[in-house]
Amino acid sequence: MMCEPLWTLDDDVASLLRHEMQRSRIPFKSAVNHFLRLGLKQAAHPQKKNFTITPISLKIPCDLQFDSISELLEQLEGPEHK
Repeated sequence: MMCEPLWTLDDDVASLLRHEMQRSRIPFKSAVNHFLRLGLKQAAHPQKKNFTITPISLKIPCDLQFDSISELLEQLEGPEHK
């Protein structure tokens, strides 16, 4: 009876790992530990992405009356707002 390995790597991950092992001339265990540490540290501290908000003019008329909601809706949406 054959035992399956506890973990198996996906083909793309194994290929990348083999390439790194050849490039840096480090053993398998060192390479796996190194890249797991890098990935786990990055996952623990995700990079924050900056974003900007560009304001736009809503072009709301200045003469609106806010005393009556129904009149305000009629001014903004027309007489068929209901």
